[in-house]
Amino acid sequence: MSTVNEKIAKLREVMKERNIFAYYIPSSDFHESEYVGSYFKSREFVSGFTGSAGLVVVTQEEAILWTDGRYFIQAEQEIEGTELVLFRQGEKDVKTPKKYLEKVMPNGSKLGFDGRVINAKEGLDFEKVLSKKEVTISYNEDLVDLIWENRPELPKEKSFLLDVKYAGKSTSEKLVELRKEMKKKKSTSHILTTLDDIAWLYNFRGRDIKFSPVTLAYSVITESEAVLFVDKSKLSEEICAEFAKDNVEVKAYNDIYEYVKNIEGAVLVDLERMNYAIYKNLPKDVTKVKAQNPTILSKAIKNSVEIENIRNSHLKDGVACTKFMIWLKQNIGKTTITEITAAQKMEELRKEQDLFIEPSFNTISAYKDHAAMMHYSATEQNQYTLEPEHLYLIDSGGQYFDGTTDITRTIALGEVDEEIKKHFTAVVRGMLTLSNARFLHGVRGLNLDILARKPLWDMMLDYRCGTGHGIGFLLNVHEAPNGFRWKIVPERNDSCELEVGMVTTNEPGVYVGGSHGIRIENELIVQELENNEYGQFLHFETVTFAPIDLDAINPKYMNEEEKQMLNNYHKQVFEKISPFLSSEEQEILKGYTKEI
Repeated sequence: MSTVNEKIAKLREVMKERNIFAYYIPSSDFHESEYVGSYFKSREFVSGFTGSAGLVVVTQEEAILWTDGRYFIQAEQEIEGTELVLFRQGEKDVKTPKKYLEKVMPNGSKLGFDGRVINAKEGLDFEKVLSKKEVTISYNEDLVDLIWENRPELPKEKSFLLDVKYAGKSTSEKLVELRKEMKKKKSTSHILTTLDDIAWLYNFRGRDIKFSPVTLAYSVITESEAVLFVDKSKLSEEICAEFAKDNVEVKAYNDIYEYVKNIEGAVLVDLERMNYAIYKNLPKDVTKVKAQNPTILSKAIKNSVEIENIRNSHLKDGVACTKFMIWLKQNIGKTTITEITAAQKMEELRKEQDLFIEPSFNTISAYKDHAAMMHYSATEQNQYTLEPEHLYLIDSGGQYFDGTTDITRTIALGEVDEEIKKHFTAVVRGMLTLSNARFLHGVRGLNLDILARKPLWDMMLDYRCGTGHGIGFLLNVHEAPNGFRWKIVPERNDSCELEVGMVTTNEPGVYVGGSHGIRIENELIVQELENNEYGQFLHFETVTFAPIDLDAINPKYMNEEEKQMLNNYHKQVFEKISPFLSSEEQEILKGYTKEI
């Protein structure tokens, strides 16, 4: 196997043959997906960095890796000994990739990238920024493919239908609503390339990306037609029959690139989601209506059927998580438990639940200082064995036919020191305060984020990420456009006005390198409260129910209102979860949810 430095050297040789000075390698696939299949992991192949977010630029002289605060520690470890230099995104004086390229690209040189894995906005930004130096762009070739021996193939997994009893709306209803939005935007066609939007619109799911139940596809919707570009071998007769009922025409996956060359009229394009290669294939004289995919908002606002299903899936998930906590507390120190076997136990308990399909992401199972890495991934080589001391963090979730779940609990495996208890209690206080917020319609996650951070900011602590993200329905565990964060991050579309039916995680944390990590995460649904002279008031319905470990809380750091919020939450946990437990487990849960 080639080393990272050898791969970079081979890439430079190919670049030199094509007179390319710099080559840009993001983490995305052809559809701007957050998580990608093995075929698309070019950045990981070249750099050796396995985190889900990051990008690499290789020039004839340097090699740079960018990633965000979730992965600083992991990235440092994984690129150690290579020529790669880590640029920590978001930190003071750290250049963005565009600023870096603007500085280092010689006049008249060439930038290369695979135009299918760069979104149109990013490609157009490169054109604008680098035009001052008369830099040309080469986007029609995947250079990493030329040096990647035994590259994994594109997936061939079969798709499956999502019954309307889970989805709540039929494809025909969704197409009618989409066409109304297209008409409002004065567009006659819409090119849809994001996989979760396509899966939602056509009520089908797949297994082309691990943990994300989607199928690789593109779609073009006109005033009277809907065309789906997909590998036909993935579609059963039942799916084809359903598509035919809704007049959905199926074409080969890669035909999209030729098809759009002949598109006419006014085309609705989402520049942040359509890839650059498709955009460049559009006729020059076609009218481009630049707007966000209307499906993003429609998908984020769950209908009443979806919401009821979400409650059901979270109830089952809460049972699995509660059983896990009982198992862990009872067995720690008595039998060998590692980070990997603990994660496997969590998955086993989910598999016992009705309608479970697969995990919704790679479980973060982290003991002691490993939990300080927000997106730590245990391996046979680096994992810890759990001992009856300190803290253990597990961030996990499930894909069920009736919903997608995401929950984090941090569990004391024995005595923990006072500083850790203070940190843990502050995280719980922030999470509960945000969960119990009341607010007017028109509020964004930006307005509410401070409720979760305040207990930490009071201690001069913070966490380098948002407080929460939207959740899909049997779709992506991270879903736009809703979320909680304290400042706008341009590349993250998660700061919209909160609407009734939106589902958002609430997951503040403390991460102390070399010591410990703490995160407590519940999911919230926006619901109506009261409409009065000031407007429509909203609040959150909590749908995640599992104990918060009282062994790591010191009540002296909580005021009476905070204690009552925790007691009220634990009362609900017991009422909802105990009917699904054995009498012995019920007694244990009673202790886990006792009033403080």
